[in-house]
Parts: sequence; C-alpha cells; structure tokens
Amino acid sequence: MSAENPERRAFLGKASALAAGLAIAPGVLLFGFAHGRPAGEAASGKVRWGMLVDTNQCGNGCNDCVTACNKENGLSGGTKATDSQWIRKVELKNMKGGRNLSLPVMCQHCEHPPCVDVCPTGASFRRADGIVLVDKHRCIGCRYCMMACPYKARSFVHEPLADQKPDVPRGKGTVESCTLCVHRVDRGEQPACVEACAKAGRGAILFGDLNDPESEISKRIRTVASAQIRADLMLNPGIRYEGI
Repeated sequence: MSAENPERRAFLGKASALAAGLAIAPGVLLFGFAHGRPAGEAASGKVRWGMLVDTNQCGNGCNDCVTACNKENGLSGGTKATDSQWIRKVELKNMKGGRNLSLPVMCQHCEHPPCVDVCPTGASFRRADGIVLVDKHRCIGCRYCMMACPYKARSFVHEPLADQKPDVPRGKGTVESCTLCVHRVDRGEQPACVEACAKAGRGAILFGDLNDPESEISKRIRTVASAQIRADLMLNPGIRYEGI
C-alpha cells in the first residue's frame, strides 16, 4: 500500500486542529467549548437556553435581527402570507402614555409548548435543553401546531425549495419556526440574530443558559424587571422581554 499523500495528511491535520477548537484568529475560536455540545451527545436538561430582549435598546425600524435570521437559515425575506418568517419585528404603542416599542417576536421556546401537545406524529418536540424544533421527516403538514401557537410563530412551506443551507434542513409541505439557530448553539456559538444585534452596536438580545445562576442572562433577569408574552397561559416561554 502506498504512503499517504503528504498534502492530504497536512489537510487532515489542519481540519483536526480546527475541530478541536483551536484559535483561527487572535482571541477567536471556531467552536466555543464552554457551551458547545460534542457531536453525538444528547442535549442535557441541565441547560435551558433562552433570550432576554431589552426593548429599550431595540430600535424602531431596525431589522438587523430579521435580516440575519433570513440569511442564516436560507429564508427569502418576503412578507407575503406564503413566505416563511421565523422572526418578525412588532411595533407597539402605549395609547395612554404614547410610548412606542419595537420588539422581535419568534418561537418562544415554551417549557410547555402547545405545538408539541397537538402534534399527531411527534414531529414537533422540545429538546431537553428547552429548544423547540420540528422533525421534517415526521411532519405531515397538518398545521395543527400553527393553530395552537399563541405567538403566531410558525410558518408553512408552500413552495419547493432550492439552495438550502446544509445546517438548516427545510422542505415543502412542512411547518417550521425559529430554532434558536440550534446548529450554531450546538457548536458553542450565538444565534445569528444575537450576533447581528451586537455587531450593530445595540446589544438588545442576550442569549444564554437560564438554568445557570452565574450566566449573564440569569444575572440580568435577577436585577431587571422582565416579562414573558402571555404569561397568563402558563407556558413558561424561554424568551423574556425587558421594558414591556
């Protein structure tokens, strides 16, 4: 048997180094081992991923989070009824005080998700770490979950799809919604919307482990007043809002 090609060996060596989370630039890691989940390892109930949105920092007319979500997940960005929209900006106005609010609304990743309760095939499910997902192989497109979601956070894929993102499987005739960029989270990265908001200098979206009392998001929730949308439904969403 001939010796291994030196160029192939060099390539594999570099690939191994990157997979191990070595720095690709000063201070930058490809994968963050602090929160990354090794391939093949099941999600842990010790973690509950969530977000805290500071509406005071969320600007009217700013759609950076929406644009980033569309780009990351291969969405068209259209706003027709048949276009998938995983995150949308909602403009609110207090009719008494006149205060205007702008906030992103997406799947709220509930602890007790009604979309999971009504799904007849088990396609809608909640991971142990709190992320609510749809198994495209099991989804039959009945759309019961869309009717059950009080946040109108799910979309139905009406048309054939092309040029899909490898990390984000989608399919005609299935339901989909925000995944908290689960493919990024499992690599120890931030969701695309969080990263885009930070790059824009707003920092309105804080992402982290709600179960870790030492995480930045847990510390923030303990020190500021925050609310869950439709908390009266007792679904315990993983998305909280400051300033509403």
